Amino acid sequence: MKLFATALLAGVFSFAASDTAAQAQTIDDLAWQHGPAVGTLGAQATVKVPEGYVFLAPDGARELNRLTQNPDPGVDEYVLAKDDLSWVAYFSYEDVGYVKDDEKLDSADLLATTTEGTEASNEERRANGWPALHVKGWAFEPQYDKTINSLEWAFRLRGEGSNSDTINYNTRLLGRSGVMNVLLVTGDEELQASVADFKRTLPGYAFNAGQTYAEFREGDRIAEYGLAALVTGGAAAVASKKGFFAMLGVFFLKFWKLALAGMVAVGMGARSLFGKKKTDGAA
Repeated sequence: MKLFATALLAGVFSFAASDTAAQAQTIDDLAWQHGPAVGTLGAQATVKVPEGYVFLAPDGARELNRLTQNPDPGVDEYVLAKDDLSWVAYFSYEDVGYVKDDEKLDSADLLATTTEGTEASNEERRANGWPALHVKGWAFEPQYDKTINSLEWAFRLRGEGSNSDTINYNTRLLGRSGVMNVLLVTGDEELQASVADFKRTLPGYAFNAGQTYAEFREGDRIAEYGLAALVTGGAAAVASKKGFFAMLGVFFLKFWKLALAGMVAVGMGARSLFGKKKTDGAA
């Protein structure tokens, strides 16, 4: 999940250098697990954390959301990131049953629904004193890979007051009893490199034995929706008492990332911070 250290949204917000440095240091102090390691994604799956990458368990992910002005989704999230924070990927699991993959996708309709939902969710962002977030279009239209049971798409987002886009690149990994949601956050200019790098790490992801899509058996629970609903909110939006549209922007869109935007300007690149931590023998 992508929490990003290359002045991604520099200029979106104005901070004193001392404030930015303090916030960056707070992010560096989260309980990052450095690769090589194996990250446990709840009871459903694991992901390998190569050298040069870092991992956060749910408590750290919640704190990261707070520091980067993203709403708490109310579910456990796990973070896999490049150690320079040029991208950050958030993993979360939905125990919704087996999602059938025989549905056709209408990109225009999905974009319209998500745009409307994001505007509704801005009420919560403003209530927190955070800038509103707007969907600017597709960076990558939904595509389903039947060979690996993976659905991918990417939204282009713009925060009020920003001159730069944030890219939310989504992957849904279908399993026997549910779906692993993966949200990669990166900048517009970094999109291709970040996605390519992220995909090189995905072969290290694995559902636990008995949980793969291919292990479906007659009598297993079937999800109440198909592929299209995965793009527009899934179970979180459908079941939410806050309403379908309002939840889209809370659960599936994240803003990048003011806390790291000024790191280069104050000479505190995340790689140097993490490098010092590893040298000092911290976890």
